[in-house]
Amino acid sequence: MLNTTVQKVLKEEKGITGLETAIILIAFVVVAAVFAYTVLSSGLFATQKAGESVYNSLSETQGTLQVKGNVTGYRGSGADIGNTMGKIEVTISKVFVDGESVDLTAPYTYDGTTLAASGNDSSTVISYTDGNTIISDCAWSIAWIGKNNNNDILEQSEQAVITIWLHPYDAGNNPAWTFGGADFLGTNLLEANQTFTLEIKAPHGAVLPIERTTPAYLDPVTDLR
Repeated sequence: MLNTTVQKVLKEEKGITGLETAIILIAFVVVAAVFAYTVLSSGLFATQKAGESVYNSLSETQGTLQVKGNVTGYRGSGADIGNTMGKIEVTISKVFVDGESVDLTAPYTYDGTTLAASGNDSSTVISYTDGNTIISDCAWSIAWIGKNNNNDILEQSEQAVITIWLHPYDAGNNPAWTFGGADFLGTNLLEANQTFTLEIKAPHGAVLPIERTTPAYLDPVTDLR
């Protein structure tokens, strides 16, 4: 009786065949491979995004514009703003050979006689600050010197003279220099022995700051070193 029972138990024993073992092993390998691929892809994506962020940050902090030569101030005249600065000229160019071109469409035009609003939207903004006044969006016009493509885009090997007008100007009126609106200085004039800052803000790249101090005496044309 006992032997018969043992024989029945032995007949009902089950085991794992080699084929089943292989299937299970293959399943583990496939799952591990998929998991590894997912982790690797996520790591590469994160690395790529980090690289793009670094590149974008560098492009934003690198200077796009530079000052070429001197910064020149021009004294106003007449009863309104006599012996104060009427306008400031800055010559600029691009910093890098392979850098982006800069849109210098100006908000004002000057024909040699009258300063007038151009009616154009300007991507580049110039601000002015001194101890008494802040102008967030100055009136400025542009003239090109040397080689240029006859457009408002500053490209490699081109130089542009930007004139920041602190007061309106019309040579047909007497006096030519007058007080203006929000784009100009008001009654807080830029006089002798006064520090001011201009910031040229192109659409791309870092802000170009220009800080100068007016001399003790203002000549009609003053080199603001």
